Amino acid sequence: MTVPLIDPFARTISYLRVSVTDRCDFRCVYCMSENMTFLPKKELLTLEELDRMCSAFVRMGVKKLRITGGEPLVRRDIMKFFQAMSRHLETGALSELTLTTNGSQLEKYAADLAACGVKRINISLDTLDEEKFARVTRWGRLPQVLRGIDAAQAAGMRVKINTVALKGFNEAELFTLTDWCAARDVDITFIEVMPMGDLGNEDRIGQYWSLKDLRATLAERGKLTDLPERTGGPARYVRVDETGQKIGFITPLSHNFCESCNRVRITCTGEIYTCLGQEGHSDLRAPLRASENDATLEDAIRAAIGLKPKGHDFDYSRQEVDGQVSRHMSHTGG
Repeated sequence: MTVPLIDPFARTISYLRVSVTDRCDFRCVYCMSENMTFLPKKELLTLEELDRMCSAFVRMGVKKLRITGGEPLVRRDIMKFFQAMSRHLETGALSELTLTTNGSQLEKYAADLAACGVKRINISLDTLDEEKFARVTRWGRLPQVLRGIDAAQAAGMRVKINTVALKGFNEAELFTLTDWCAARDVDITFIEVMPMGDLGNEDRIGQYWSLKDLRATLAERGKLTDLPERTGGPARYVRVDETGQKIGFITPLSHNFCESCNRVRITCTGEIYTCLGQEGHSDLRAPLRASENDATLEDAIRAAIGLKPKGHDFDYSRQEVDGQVSRHMSHTGG
C-alpha cells in the first residue's frame, strides 16, 4: 500500500484542488484584472496529463478532489476529464469529486456532472442585485447563474453558495442572501477577501469585512450554535437555531485556519502550491512529462509536500496588506 502524504507538521494531505484552466468568462474584481493575459494553451496540462496527475495523488491517499479554475467548465472537453475521474469514485479510492464554479455554464453541464458522480457543488455568488453582480464580476450575468443553480438542484446536486464578504458592497445584503439560501435549501459560506494578485485598482483593506463583525450582525437576529462538522476545507459552521440553516465562515484574516490544513493546490500548468498564502511552489509538469512511469512524479510530489509551510502570513491588522502574494486567485485555483 502506498505510504500516505504527510507534511512536516504531521498533517495528512487528503484534499487536492486542481485548476484545469486559468481562463474565465467573468472578471471578478477580487480574483482577476479586467484585462488578463492568459497562458498559451501549450503550457497547460492536457486532459490526459491532468488524469495522470490526479490519479497519482489518489493513489497516494487523496480522498477529495475539487476541480477549479479560472472557470473549470469553460475548458474544452472538460466533461471527458470528469468522466475519467469518476472511475476513482466507482472503485472507492476517491470519496468525493466536486468543483467550484461561477455557475455560468451549469445550465448546460449540471446533468452530466451529476452523472459523473458529482454530488456537491460550490457556486460563487456575492450579490443578488443584478447591477451589482455585473459590477463585481465585470462580465457576468446574474440570470444565467440563477438558471445554473436551478439546473444543479434539478440534477440532484447539493449546492453551497460561496460569498466573498466585501465591505461597502454586500453588507446590506447579509440577511437577503442568507434568507434566499434558506428558502432554496442551499448552504452559504462567507469568505474574507484575501490579498492576492496585483492590487492596482482594488483597495483590499477597504474591501475587508471581518467575519467576526458579520457573524455578530447575524447573531442580532437569531441564536447561532457552533457546529463541530468539517467538510475537508477551512470553513467553520454554525446553525441558526430558529431556522436550522447552516452557515459557514472562512476566515484567513481574522482567524488563521492553518493548523488543520489538509490540502494542496495544482495549477493548470502543473505547479503545486502547498499553501494558498505563500509564494513557494514546485514544478510537477517536468517530472510528469519526463517518464511514462509515475515513480518520478510521485517522488516530486513527496518532495513538494515536504516543503509545505505551517501557515500563511495574511494580515490586515496594521492597516497594511501584509502577506500579500503576487499571483491572482485564478492562477492558483479558486
